[in-house]
Formats: sequence, C-alpha cells, structure tokens
Amino acid sequence: MAEKIQQALASVKGYTTRKDEQLPTFQSEEELKRQKRIKLFKYIGIFIVFQIIVMTVFGLTVMKVKTPKVRLGAISVQELTSVPATPSFNTSFTTQIRVKNTNWGPYKFDAGIATFMYQGVPVGQVAIPKSKAGMRSTKKINVEVSLNTDALPSSSTLSNELNSGVLTLTSQAKLTGKVELMLIMKKKKSANMDCTIAFDLSTKTVKSLQCK
Repeated sequence: MAEKIQQALASVKGYTTRKDEQLPTFQSEEELKRQKRIKLFKYIGIFIVFQIIVMTVFGLTVMKVKTPKVRLGAISVQELTSVPATPSFNTSFTTQIRVKNTNWGPYKFDAGIATFMYQGVPVGQVAIPKSKAGMRSTKKINVEVSLNTDALPSSSTLSNELNSGVLTLTSQAKLTGKVELMLIMKKKKSANMDCTIAFDLSTKTVKSLQCK
C-alpha cells in the first residue's frame, strides 16, 4: 500500500514537473508571435513610407507640368539688301521654329504665327502649323521667311542703323496647347517666343541670335 502511495506521489510530482517545464515553452511561443507581429507592423510602416516617398518624387518630376519653350533655330540667309538713303531693306531666309517639350507627355499645340518686327513694327510674318512635340523632345518646323520695309514709316533711325552695317530685328510668337500626361491628365500651357536677330549687312549673314 505504501508502495502504491509513493508511486502515486511520484506520478503527481512528475506531472507537476512536466507541466512546469512546459510553461516556459508556451511563453516563448507567445513571445515569438509578438515579435513576429512587431516585425510585420514595422514592414508595413516601411512600405507605407516608401510608397509616400515614391509618390512624392513621382508628383514632383513625372507629373509636374512645365511650360514648353519656342525658339528660332539657325538662320540661313538667301537674300539681304538694304538702301540707307530710302531707307529700306529686304531679306529672305530659312530657319526652324523649335518647340522644346521637357514634359513626360506630348505637347499638342494649335496653329500660330511668328511675327518679325523692327522697333515694334511688323515687317513680316510666318505661319506655324498645328502640330505636336513628343514626350521630352523638340519639334522642329522648317519655315521660309521674307521681310521688307513696305509697312514701315520713314525713319531716320533705320537709316542710321543701315549705315552702321548692322540691322537688328525681333521675333515673337505664342503657341497655345495642352500637355497630356498618363493618357488621362491634360494641362493647358502657352509657349512664348521672344528672339532678337542681328544681321551683318556687309557679309549678309546673321551676326547674333538670342532667344528667351
């Protein structure tokens, strides 16, 4: 009988010991689960921050719409005559209307006109056809320009300028159109040209060309 009691006590003691030994195992599993949850939340937080950074950079670069630029290209003079006594001049040349688009989408613009002037008075015009400047590219439109003083009033300033050997003209144009981004977003943009051309009358060439 005593022997059975001892065996029962030993059995209870063994169970208690095994139960006590299992508690730390349960606790360690809960701790591992908690750590995994913490890691998961950290990864989610990092992912959200990364997405915010990507969207911010995307918005400041790709989705930012910039105003296209319109400029005159190199000028090749075909004819250039001047008479200081009259005073008068006549010139014809070829050049390019360049529409530079730095956006991540095409710029579709309507037809426009480039006007050439002497001291603010028009001396000739050239048509700019409706076209499109592709994504981050420059549309080049070849044009032929003919200018003369038929519309100019008599001017001693022009006479003096022709006598100096340098004729300075200006050219202006405005193009209206839309920049298209991601095939869904369209933004209206107007591109302006303002160029100054200096002709060397003795060599019948362009001395300088500045656009802004």
